[in-house]
Amino acid sequence: MNEVIKKNAINYGLIIGSFSILLTTIIYSLNVELFLSGWISFFKITVYLTLFILLLSKTKKELKGIFTFKDAFTTYFIASVIGILLATLFEIILFNLIDPSLKETLKEMSIKFTAELLEKFGTPTSEINKAISEIEKTDQFSLMKQVQGLFMYFLIAAIFGFILAAIFKSKTTEHN
Repeated sequence: MNEVIKKNAINYGLIIGSFSILLTTIIYSLNVELFLSGWISFFKITVYLTLFILLLSKTKKELKGIFTFKDAFTTYFIASVIGILLATLFEIILFNLIDPSLKETLKEMSIKFTAELLEKFGTPTSEINKAISEIEKTDQFSLMKQVQGLFMYFLIAAIFGFILAAIFKSKTTEHN
């Protein structure tokens, strides 16, 4: 593997993971209701996308513009995997070791949020009760759910990776 790709992917993966850990810590410290905030999710996606664009732009520049689809995807995906692993590991520690009661707090908040949202959309009470029952039965922060989520994040990252790699790959030229 090219050393530039490896170095940049690892460095940006550590930056992305550190950002995730820092943001999770700030939310935990300030107001746990922010874990359910759409604005926070939008903010995180915007920061991640910006960091990935910077990563791919920097790597392409350091490779003197010769950046194959495979190289672009590899650069992105290594950084993604490192960032996702760090963030997930931290969340496993936070929700299962540091503050296991936080899981129940977030579950209660999620039930309330879901019920209010479904009521706004005129969902029948029986359907609302069914949705709440499903939330109550699930420990979304258990080790198994976190690991399942990890693989879902990898899949989503791969899809974004294909898109960004297609955008950042070098333009092909014909050779005679």
